[in-house]
Amino acid sequence: MTPPICKTTRVHFPSRPKCRNTVYFLVLMFALGAFSSRAQTPPAAQASTSLSNSSMEALSHARKAVQQLFERSANMICTESVTQSILDKEGNPFYREQSLFNYRIQTDTSGNSLKFVESRERLQAPFRDPNRTVLVTDGFGNMLLILHPAFEMSYKFEADGEELITGTNTVRLRFRSVPGASSPLMLQVRGQNYSVPLYGTVWIEPQSGAVVKLMAFSGSSLGDLGIQSMSSQIQYRSADLHNPEESYWMPASAVIDVETAHRHWRNIHRFTAYERFHGTSAREPGKNP
Repeated sequence: MTPPICKTTRVHFPSRPKCRNTVYFLVLMFALGAFSSRAQTPPAAQASTSLSNSSMEALSHARKAVQQLFERSANMICTESVTQSILDKEGNPFYREQSLFNYRIQTDTSGNSLKFVESRERLQAPFRDPNRTVLVTDGFGNMLLILHPAFEMSYKFEADGEELITGTNTVRLRFRSVPGASSPLMLQVRGQNYSVPLYGTVWIEPQSGAVVKLMAFSGSSLGDLGIQSMSSQIQYRSADLHNPEESYWMPASAVIDVETAHRHWRNIHRFTAYERFHGTSAREPGKNP
C-alpha cells in the first residue's frame, strides 16, 4: 500500500519580491513524515537488481540497519549549522547566510505506521538581506528511506565496485527509481504533489549495513517546473548514544544544489553532538540535556 503522508520536510524556493503574483514557493519533500510499516503493494514495474551475492548481502544488511534506525533511534538531538548560499554563473558564492540550530529527531512506532518528525530551535539567526531569496532545506535523515524495506519495490540497484571512504571499506551501489513506484521524494507546487524519480549512488559498509555516503539526483522530469537540476550529497558518521548504549550512522553533512534558469542555490548542513533527548527543555550545543 502507498505510505500515508502525515508530515513532510521541505525545501522552499521563494519568489523574488517583484514576482509576488506568481508562484510564491515550491516545496520539496525530502521524505515522508509517516509511512506504513506493512509491506507495499508491488508496482506494475517490478524493481530488479543486478548484484553479486556480496553486493546483495550488503544491500540486505543496509535495509535492516535503516529499518532499525527508524524504529529504534527515537528522540535524538544534535547541533546543526546551516550555510545558505547563492552562486554566480561560475559557481562561486556571492551571497551567504549562516544559522545555528538545535535539531531534534523524534519517531513514534505506536500503531501501524511509523511517524518521523523533525524540529529546529534557532540558536543563532543570520544577517539577512531582505532583497535576497535563499533556499530552505531539511529532511536529510529521511533520504535513507530509499533503502527502507517499505520502498524495496521502488528502486532497482546495480553493483558499482568498492571504495574506501574516510577509512571505511564500502560497497558502492547505483540506484534508480522504478517508473510508477511509490517514492519517498515528492515536489509540491501550489498544493499539488509530483513524484520525483531519483537516481544516484549509495556507499554501504558491507558487514553492518551502515550507509556511509549517499548521492541523489533528480531526473529530467522537473524541467516543466522550472528546475534544471537538483542534487544532494550526504555524508554519514557513527554517533554513539547512551542510556541505552547504542550506535547509529547519522548524517554528518549534507550539500544540496538546486539550479533554475536564473538561480543557483547551494546549502551546506553540518550535524554534530548527537545525544538522546530527555524532557522538553532546550539545551546548549554540546551540553547534556
